[in-house]
Amino acid sequence: MDNRKSTAADCAFAAAAVALLAGCASHRPPPQQFTADAPFSRTFSGSGDTVCWSVKRALLSQGYMLDRPNDAGVLTGSRDEQPEPKLNVTLRLQTSCADNRNGTSIVFVTATREDSRLQKMKQSTSMGVGPATLTMPSGSAEVLGTVRRVTITDPIFYNQFFSLVKEFAEQERIAQRSRPATDSAGSAPAVESSVPSERMVQSAPPPDQRPVSAPPPAAQPVGGPNQ
Repeated sequence: MDNRKSTAADCAFAAAAVALLAGCASHRPPPQQFTADAPFSRTFSGSGDTVCWSVKRALLSQGYMLDRPNDAGVLTGSRDEQPEPKLNVTLRLQTSCADNRNGTSIVFVTATREDSRLQKMKQSTSMGVGPATLTMPSGSAEVLGTVRRVTITDPIFYNQFFSLVKEFAEQERIAQRSRPATDSAGSAPAVESSVPSERMVQSAPPPDQRPVSAPPPAAQPVGGPNQ
């Protein structure tokens, strides 16, 4: 009799423990969706024109085809790979850059990966008219179907992209610093060549101060004065 009571008590305790664990599991907080340390943005030194142009150069240098190449603020690029004979991988990057108006610019990047695989799909042929139409299988064909689509969250992937953007931005700043010296050196000969012409104009005397040449001698009549 005592053994039966202890067994019933143990079962009741185990059931209560299971119910308690289930209740705790059901009330767990959802995973955090928005965090400040997300790898999708980075701030760079430089103006918006310089940084946005560097983003475009980074995409083009890695073989990405731009969907909107004329839009400097928002760029979308894609690149296809085929790691296996029947597997196609498409990487898509969407970037946005903006000038912070304080000597820095911010860049946002979102990358997705889409896996597509060749799959066999059955084909059918319909024959007949109206209600008498019959559908019969006519074989199969291989089509490319999407099997997975995910957003890339690997920080290493984004760090590599941002490092390339930073390298191009530094190259652009160096090129901009060297342009003024080249322009001034090229314009120096034009200034020097204009000085002699101004001196020549200033050294020429006015028309009223120029020496008057003597008039030519008068012509004498034929035969001399005695005639």
